[in-house]
Amino acid sequence: MPKMKSNAGAKKRFILTGSGKIKRKHAYHSHILTKKSNKRKRNLLKWGMVAPTDVHHVQRLLAMR
Repeated sequence: MPKMKSNAGAKKRFILTGSGKIKRKHAYHSHILTKKSNKRKRNLLKWGMVAPTDVHHVQRLLAMR
């Protein structure tokens, strides 16, 4: 059976940490930034973790399972 291909879009959007967790970027930080407060924009810059309910789906996209 051939190898699983990982999703090219998911490869660009998610990063695997050393402990095996999956990091993601926040949405709403690409345009229309003038009406957003500095605090909100600053917090959107930080990386978040993928929710436990979505980890299985992201792992399948990254061909980890």
